[in-house]
Formats: sequence, C-alpha cells, structure tokens
Amino acid sequence: MRRKLVSMLLTAAMVASLAACGGADDAAPAAEGSGTETQAETAAGNEAASAGDSAAETPAASTGDSYQLDKIVMVVDGNLSATLDNGQADFEKQWEEAVGLDIEIKQLDHSGYTDAVGRLFASGDYPDVMIMPADMYSQYLPTGMLWDMTEAYDNADFQSRMLLPGINEALKKKGNGRLYGFSPTYGNGCVTYVKKAWMDALGISVEDIKTYDDYYTMLKRFHDEDPDGNGVNGDTYGVVAAGFIGNEAPYINYLPEFWQDAYPGFIQGDDGVWSDGFQSDATKAALLRLQQAYKDGVIDPETLTASTKIAREKWFSNDQKGSSGVYTYWAGRWYQTLTDYFVKNDLDPELVMLPPIEEVGAYINREAPVWVIIDDGDGDNAREQAIFDKFFETMMDGDVVQTLWTYGAEDVHWSIHAEEFVTNPDDPEKKKEYSYEEGVFHLKPTITDPNKLWAKNLFDPNLVVCELTNGYGDPSEFLLKGSKFFSENSKDAPMTPVSETYTNEAGTIYDAKLAAVTEVVINGGDVDAAMQTYVSSVGSIIDQCLNELNAQ
Repeated sequence: MRRKLVSMLLTAAMVASLAACGGADDAAPAAEGSGTETQAETAAGNEAASAGDSAAETPAASTGDSYQLDKIVMVVDGNLSATLDNGQADFEKQWEEAVGLDIEIKQLDHSGYTDAVGRLFASGDYPDVMIMPADMYSQYLPTGMLWDMTEAYDNADFQSRMLLPGINEALKKKGNGRLYGFSPTYGNGCVTYVKKAWMDALGISVEDIKTYDDYYTMLKRFHDEDPDGNGVNGDTYGVVAAGFIGNEAPYINYLPEFWQDAYPGFIQGDDGVWSDGFQSDATKAALLRLQQAYKDGVIDPETLTASTKIAREKWFSNDQKGSSGVYTYWAGRWYQTLTDYFVKNDLDPELVMLPPIEEVGAYINREAPVWVIIDDGDGDNAREQAIFDKFFETMMDGDVVQTLWTYGAEDVHWSIHAEEFVTNPDDPEKKKEYSYEEGVFHLKPTITDPNKLWAKNLFDPNLVVCELTNGYGDPSEFLLKGSKFFSENSKDAPMTPVSETYTNEAGTIYDAKLAAVTEVVINGGDVDAAMQTYVSSVGSIIDQCLNELNAQ
C-alpha cells in the first residue's frame, strides 16, 4: 500500500511542478507572507481516506514521549530569511540547544519550489516536516501522504496562546473535518501602491481614485505625461506586474483593478456547485480591459514575462525612465521594504496605499502556507506525534523557539543587549545611527547587507496565529500601518480546489489560460475566439475536474 501512495504522490508532484514554476520568487510570504482565515467547506478528506491507509484510518494519535527521534529533517522554501549566507548555522544551533534535538535544514530554491519538491520526492528522499504553499497542500492532500494531526493539534499546549483559531479550523474543512497541516500565520495579500511623487507631479490626489475610470485615467496620465520629471512625455508606464494572470491562487492579485469581480480559476458558488471561472463573462470583460490598457500603453509590456523580482526592481529603479507609477504587491512588511528600496535608490520614498476601487471592493487575503508532517505509512503514530511535539509545539511556545522562527538567532539577527551601530556611514544623507540600552529588543544589521536592518526570519509577528509572550515586538511603523490597511480592506480568497485530475493537469490548464490571455491582451485577438480555443484545448479536462469536484 505504501508503494501505491508513493506512486500517487510522485505523479502528482512531478506534474504539479510544471504548473507552479516561476513567478513565486517572493510570494510569501507564503510569505510574507502567508494565506487566509476562512474557506468554504470541501470533502477533500474523502479522497485522502480513499487513497488507502490514510492517517484518518490509523489508530488514534499516540504520545510522542515513547518515540526517540534522532533528528528532524525539514524542507523549507525561501521564506526562511536565515539562509546559509544570513546566519542559518546560528539559527540551527540555537534551535537545537533550545529543543534538545538535531535538525537538518534543506532550503530549496523559492522560485522553483514545487518543481524542487517533486524532484526531491522522486529521489525517495522524504523529509519529516516541510512547508507547502496553499496550492501544493491542496494537491497533496488527496494522496494520503500527509499525517492527520487533528488530535495532536486539538490537544496542543499552544492552544492556550491561540489568537487566530479560525486559520486552522478552516484547514479542517479542506480535510473533511481532519487537519493534515498547520498554518502558523494567516496568509496576507497584495495592495496597490502608487508613487506619491508621481501623483503630486500631475496634481492627482488619492481621494480622486474611486472607480475604475478614475484609476485608468491616472494610469493613462502616468504614461502620456511626464510624472518622473525628466522632461520627456510618454517614456513611463501606468502599471507593471509579474504577469497578466498568476499560475497559483489567487491568480489576480497583481492586477486586481483589471480583474475586478472575475476569478479565473475553479470556484465554488454559494449553491456549492463548482464552475470554471475562466470561461465566465466576468473574465472576458477583464481580458478586454487588459487588452485596451496594453493597446494604450498604460501597462508595461514586460508584464507578460516579468517575474516579481524583475517587475519590482524596475518599479524602484534609480532610473525611472521606463518605470511605472503603480505596483500591486504584498501588504504589511513589504510596505516597509519597498520604502527602504526607494530610499536606497535616492528616490522619493513616499508611497500611497490605494484603497480598493469600487469595482474591486476588497483586496484578496490568500490562503496561508501550511507545515505538514510526512506520514511514514506504518500505521503507528508514535513517530509523527514525536515530530509534532518537538517541532510544532516548540514553534508556538510563545518564547525562545517562537522567537527564533520570528526573528532569527539572538545576537546575530536581533539582540536585547546594549549596543550602537551605524548604517550607511559613508553617505551623509542616508547615514543613520542606532543606540540601544541593555534589555531593549532591537533588530541588528543584516549579515549580507550591513546597511539594511534585519526584518524577520520566517514569521511575520503581525500575522502569527499564536501570541509571542516575551514582549518582543516589531519596531516597524510602516509594517503596522500596512498590515492594518490590508486587514481593513481585504476579503478571503476562494477555496483552492482538491481534485485528482486538477492535481495532474493544473499545468496544462494554466498553459491554455496563458495562451488565451496572450492572444487577447498582447495580440489584440477576439476574446470569444480565444475562449473557444481554450475550451477546445482543455475543455474535456475541465469537465473531468468539475465532475470530481461536484461529486464530493
């Protein structure tokens, strides 16, 4: 039976890896970032149980006290800021000292994480615990490879410090009442940032931008006029993004003003019936808006192929020729980070967070990344419970270990000891002096860039589900302002579908969507003809996915 489960997982992993390559070099946040509180109910757990020998069929969780772990092997993506060059060895050492167990950290490339996980599993090299973005979690949930941690979670000591129980209760709905993964943070999402200097140059106020027409007029002026003040009209753009459509949920978060009420993925209606949102009239209208914007030159043409890194760096480049006035990106900590980049590049750093226009209503709060335990399939929960106790219980201890996950290693990434240091000492305009008394929590300069303060390790303290009880807080006013703005102007993302066919064919479906988007937006093609080509290409696959989703 174990071989059957492994075979299923490898098929899912290798095919799904094709769907999620690219465009994720900063996401989250899993990120930043990290996903969402409440989701609609699904019967995904039925598939997990039917996969054979699932955790739901194994004996009740046993205590991990009787099982002696030699070490824990952890797989993580780029959201762990303590990389090999940025103090990972110190983080690992302090974690081992605090927990009393060895840990092996395998940090895979962030932008190709899904593909890298597929290759890792194909080699038979399974970790004990790993992080999964929401899409990956949904794809692996039916395989039976994820340990059912329901009882372990419900009885965890950290429940007494729980601030946001809804996050993981929503995950239970995805597992038909069972929990196969743990989200230590909520998801976060993107907000639209506008360069205030460009708005001021053209006499535009944020209060003027209420509707799509207002927004589009601003973009058009950013392109047609001279917002960067270099004396040339027409050498700038309105907006830049990492693609016109995303290859992972929530798909539309980088260009929300154009997509509006469209959601180009499988979506479950209020009646519980699933449909393909890409074929909807709302999506057709969104594609026509994008088509017009591309024709008018208000969207940077590099948007079609740009990664988040390329789009972001073009936006805050010290040469604003060819840049854009608008960029939609992650809320909270990225408000601070983007501001820091503008300062670093000698640009006016004031950014406006644009309230959602009427047609958008609210930004999307994505599903959170999930930590899972790989089930060894032996029918005994002792090993898995021991991993939960050593890894998850300590991760949310409210003190030493949670601080390690939040801020990194003490006296490497942060400190409470008296010290003084200076950033940018050779630049009179950027030079900043720091002085802290003994006992005052503060972040230290980043190892790889001593002119930049360290921000966080894995958890954003403003997104975490359990309270950090030692009083250590985040010093960034921009982060607090950004997080508050997003929480007041966001809604939960639609639930990610769980279907065996979708797991295997997500890449094929995305390719067909991208072809349709390219035909309409870039080539100026007829939207109905492009949609018909889409249906001819993957219609039978779509129908099979919907049959599976609606049969649950």
